[in-house]
Amino acid sequence: MKKITVLILIATSFFSCSDKENVPDVSDIKVNLTVQRFEKDFFSMDTMQMENAFNQLQSKYPSFLNDFLYNILALPPQKDSALQMAKKFLYDYKPVYDAAEKQFTSTKKIEEQLTRGLQFVKYYFPKYTLPQNLITFVGPIEGYANVLTQGGLAVGLQLYLGKDYPVYHSAYISEVYPAYQQRRFEPDYIVVNCMKNMVSDVYPENNRINGEPLIYQMIEAGKRLYLLDKFLPETADSLKTGYTQKQLDGCFKNEGLIWNYFVQNNLLFITDPIQTRDYMSDGPRTEALGPDSPGFIGQFVGWQIIKKWLSSHDKITPEQLLQIPGKQIYEEAKYKPR
Repeated sequence: MKKITVLILIATSFFSCSDKENVPDVSDIKVNLTVQRFEKDFFSMDTMQMENAFNQLQSKYPSFLNDFLYNILALPPQKDSALQMAKKFLYDYKPVYDAAEKQFTSTKKIEEQLTRGLQFVKYYFPKYTLPQNLITFVGPIEGYANVLTQGGLAVGLQLYLGKDYPVYHSAYISEVYPAYQQRRFEPDYIVVNCMKNMVSDVYPENNRINGEPLIYQMIEAGKRLYLLDKFLPETADSLKTGYTQKQLDGCFKNEGLIWNYFVQNNLLFITDPIQTRDYMSDGPRTEALGPDSPGFIGQFVGWQIIKKWLSSHDKITPEQLLQIPGKQIYEEAKYKPR
């Protein structure tokens, strides 16, 4: 089968594409969020008395310390080896810590934005138990950026030092994180990524969806992006999608062409993971759609289908939407953009 190639054109005008109408008033919803700067305590430890210093950290961070040591730093369970490796990490990462301290002299803006996002989570999912702490840390650059732990929402500041931070452009790190990912190593992505963790906790990912037809995978991704949109209604869509603004504008300008590509090439019901990952995985672009297209184009298509379906089901709550099968949404939406 010869595939039809679509070149995603760039829109010249800026516009907001999310449904920002009727944002609910959540100002009265109480959210108790405490900021804990774990990295300050960790990097101020007395390396001559590591065991005693760890005991003090354990007392202050009873649940997070173990997550940090054994999941984030991946230290061995043997005490002596763990202490030596932790000491080496402190030495090696002191420059990264210093850069984080300079970049994040205050977390007030992050706290305010995250608190507002959590208010929306509680508004739409009133029975959900919100995390009570925002824990910042500095971990391995090739490690975690955001983790939802028992202790709270944990943020690895080492991956938000700005896309031009020199360490990101070293040979090794460039292999781990290509340019399209490094572009997102900006502080503006902290709250978005925290709220993506909230989406995954509210609506756990179902691995079985990976074997379903592409169209249902797209709709599933669309549900998740729609939910993120509800949690962060005032945040730029480019941040939530991970696309550049030009890529996002191009998607809206060429929405009909993108959809026709999938229809005309009989791709909607393919299930082969090797084929579907071209449209459902992050990347610098979607090869078949041209150099200006974003990767993970499937989330954009699914997002638009969800919004089309909701246009005639406006009484459905986000919680109810998550329970509607993708097949039903696809058939009822009758999505046919021009």
